[in-house]
Amino acid sequence: MAKKLTRKLSRKQGIYTLGCAITCTSFMLPVYAQAAADITPSKEYNDSNVTEAQPHQGNIIAMQGNLDSGKYRTADDSDQAKSVADTLAAMEVQLKSQQEQIAAQSALIAKQQLALDSLLRASTADADLAIQRGSGASEAMFQSAPLLAGLQSASGSAPGSGAPRANTSLPNGPVGEAPPPEPAVETQVQALPEGQGVLTPAGTLAIDSAFDYTSSSTNRLVFRGFELVPGIQIGLIEASDARRDTVGTSMTLRYGVTNRFEIEARVPALYRWDRIQVAQQRGESIVREIKLKERGIGDIEFAARYQLNRPTGQAPIWVANLRVKSNTGIGPFDVGYDEFGVATGLATGSGFWGIQPGINFLLPSDPAVIFGSVSYLYHVARNIGRTVGGAFIGRVNPGDAISANLGFGFSLNPRFSFSLGYKHSYIFPSVTTINNTIQRSDRAQVGAFTFGMSYRLTEKQSVNIGFDIGATADAPDLGVSLRFPLSFNLRR
Repeated sequence: MAKKLTRKLSRKQGIYTLGCAITCTSFMLPVYAQAAADITPSKEYNDSNVTEAQPHQGNIIAMQGNLDSGKYRTADDSDQAKSVADTLAAMEVQLKSQQEQIAAQSALIAKQQLALDSLLRASTADADLAIQRGSGASEAMFQSAPLLAGLQSASGSAPGSGAPRANTSLPNGPVGEAPPPEPAVETQVQALPEGQGVLTPAGTLAIDSAFDYTSSSTNRLVFRGFELVPGIQIGLIEASDARRDTVGTSMTLRYGVTNRFEIEARVPALYRWDRIQVAQQRGESIVREIKLKERGIGDIEFAARYQLNRPTGQAPIWVANLRVKSNTGIGPFDVGYDEFGVATGLATGSGFWGIQPGINFLLPSDPAVIFGSVSYLYHVARNIGRTVGGAFIGRVNPGDAISANLGFGFSLNPRFSFSLGYKHSYIFPSVTTINNTIQRSDRAQVGAFTFGMSYRLTEKQSVNIGFDIGATADAPDLGVSLRFPLSFNLRR
């Protein structure tokens, strides 16, 4: 297309130059003819000027000299010389006018050449041919079209033509059927786990209401005693079957202070019910079943996130975050216990303050977005100072945790997206002082596969659903979350 336009403009310039030459020649010929017709040989000269007058510039100058010296003897000769002088003056004025027109046309040709060069440079840039066929050439390729249209409007007609030119400018809109728009990064990360997506825009308040369900079960067989010989055991054999279900709801508020910094507050509420069956064998079988229920507020959390870099092409986006967890919920040492040290209530919180710094990344890889994070949860130890089941509980230092996850989000269209990933937490042993004796718990490995979906209802409202499927023995069996993010721009 650029080559065709080049040949077209070059042809126009050649026709235009030829037209200017023909116009100048056709204008000058009648003038010279009229001047020649007006000049006739004089009948009366001095003896030194007997030569016949010719239609030439030298003869005209000679006649002007004779006219000035008074050697023309008739009034007709005087009028004829005056007519020649007027004709010469008119020719000089017209010649000057034509020179100005030629200069103006030269400037116009120079501007058209600049537009042509700009078009050629744009046509050689990297462009996807499929996109050009579907939605027309890129905007940069036709950035000189307004300039060409302005030049044609200023001249009133195409170069080299006598009539106004019809509108044959290049199209500046889509040609044919455009391909579907590519989903933005914001759309691709809608289905990502909470806290993994892009930051909230400046001046935007996001209200995220969520509902969660978690189910876990454990089957354990414990022998407390010693074995004399294989098959002969002295002590207590205890088998327990526990099933724990938790339904939670939370309200999260996020506000974008700037486009690269946001703050967050989260208030959860929990409803728990546990069913525990314990079978003991010590001479005789004893089976107990414990059913517990609890509801209340959980641990309120505060968080802040800052985007470390600006997105450039396919480079990853890094986001640093800091989360602070309070102990507003009912802790495990705040519930009641019987004389055997068995809890008579359930906890809705951890009972300890926690600080969790971390870093997230988003790597756009069209048509997907790869995400991941690493964080460290630090629990603040405290003194309990309570007797449970005849044992005095002193200082308790809950185990810290290292967490990481990795996955990707994929957008099928501007409304629907999904994500797949895996998350894992390594929980360090807890250190508890019981009757002035330090005891350590076992380490825990909590891993789960994650799957999420998101559907945008409106520009401001979307619905997200996520699933966690336990992959390790310490992880819950199943987790389901349903979220309804809603955003408002407060600065409009």
